[in-house]
Amino acid sequence: MAAVLRGSLCLVGRCRKHADIACVFTRSMASKTQVGFVGLGNMGNPMAKNLLKHGYPIIATDVFPETCKEVQELGAQIVDNPAEVAEKADRIITMLPSSPNVIDVYTGPNGILKKVKKGSLLIDSSTIDPSVSKEMAAAAENLGAVFMDAPVSGGVGAASSGKLTFMVGGAEEEFTAAKELLSCMGANVVYCGQVGTGQAAKICNNMLLAIGMIGTSETMNLGIRLGLDPKLLAKILNMSSGRCWSSDTYNPVPGVMEGVPSGNNYQGGFGTQLMAKDLGLAQNTATNTRTPVPLGSLAHQIYRIMCARGYANKDFSSVFQFLREEEGQIMLVREGEGVECVFGQARGG
Repeated sequence: MAAVLRGSLCLVGRCRKHADIACVFTRSMASKTQVGFVGLGNMGNPMAKNLLKHGYPIIATDVFPETCKEVQELGAQIVDNPAEVAEKADRIITMLPSSPNVIDVYTGPNGILKKVKKGSLLIDSSTIDPSVSKEMAAAAENLGAVFMDAPVSGGVGAASSGKLTFMVGGAEEEFTAAKELLSCMGANVVYCGQVGTGQAAKICNNMLLAIGMIGTSETMNLGIRLGLDPKLLAKILNMSSGRCWSSDTYNPVPGVMEGVPSGNNYQGGFGTQLMAKDLGLAQNTATNTRTPVPLGSLAHQIYRIMCARGYANKDFSSVFQFLREEEGQIMLVREGEGVECVFGQARGG
């Protein structure tokens, strides 16, 4: 009996070993399937690089050809437009700045949907209006393709290190296929629900991020004016109840942390213009759902003013520098009187 048991265990062991080999072989074969990538900007470039590192052949395009050079040198094939990407790949990831860009890349004259193959998986990691995601999903479905929204959080640093968080919306039965690719670029891949829910989660996250960054900047500025050393103040905040991502990971005060935009004259990172755009999306959805977001509205106005005053291309943490430059000015906000949030003056709405 013991011999029979040992024989059975050996057989099970061999079966498991063969199963493991089969799984590895299957993953290896999957890794050789070409993946399309459209949009090689600050976020798309490191994301595409991480797919290459994981063995996925990449076929890519960008409206600015010079952004393609780095991934091309690493082995990616570069083509002229999104339609050519769709012609050659049946799994495509897009990472674009705004809703109009997404609409053009998918439905424009040289868009993905002009050449998309039936059964293709289309994953959009842009941050856009949830209603646009739903429109793209419907258009893709009419052509036999699957569209999922999968916006990201974590910034350029997380994109480079492969530690992004993906918030995924789409058909649940397609999530596993999407996760295979997204896991190469992120540490967290979270299924949120049907198409558009990924965007909803991202919009909520970025509204909180903007509010938190402004609050951190105000706090640090006040502490410095009260005579506190900024590094000491940051240390105290980060061991106290005021701790947040903007204080302990992405501090906006120059010299407090290394490797963040505040230490590089606010270059790189997540642009103020993009934050203003995301806050605009939050405002639109809040209006449509009749949701009160007073702090979100104020944050939106602040970032819009920053864009008008030369901060558009600086990282959104430059709100600290903006507040320092506005010292002595007064922000006036009068609810219900049509007064716009401004620095140093009030204008009727």
